[in-house]
Amino acid sequence: MAVSSPDLKAFLIATPFFGGLADASLDLLVSMLVERRFDAGATVVAEGEQGRSMFVVHSGRLVVSKLGHSGSVLRMSGLDPGDFFGEMTLIEMQNRSATVVAESPTVLYELTARDLYTCYKADIHAYVMVLQNINRELCRRLRRADNRIADLQMLNAGK
Repeated sequence: MAVSSPDLKAFLIATPFFGGLADASLDLLVSMLVERRFDAGATVVAEGEQGRSMFVVHSGRLVVSKLGHSGSVLRMSGLDPGDFFGEMTLIEMQNRSATVVAESPTVLYELTARDLYTCYKADIHAYVMVLQNINRELCRRLRRADNRIADLQMLNAGK
């Protein structure tokens, strides 16, 4: 179900994904979003499956995890309202890199790769802004991962 409301629009413009977009560009992207609802415990995406969409968290809490070499599940991070995930499949067209499970009842807004391509054709400025926003978030995540790796190296060096 496609969605549109002033409250949703105000929420989205405050998220990292939609930040800085002109009003008309935001309207275009909001018109493409599809609302998805998940119960607590539901798997939204599974590591290794094909993915052609990304999600913005409107409400609820989700957990991102990966399978370890031994088959154990490793919790990587949590997602809260305003966060987004799945963007990597839109950029690199690879399978899902992690599993995302709803920890509580969750409302997400989905944007497909096809919708993003439609945005590119209709409003190149909005498309560039969205990609820049994705890149900024990926850089923030990479910095956090670098810090976690450095902390682990320090712990291992002390053993």
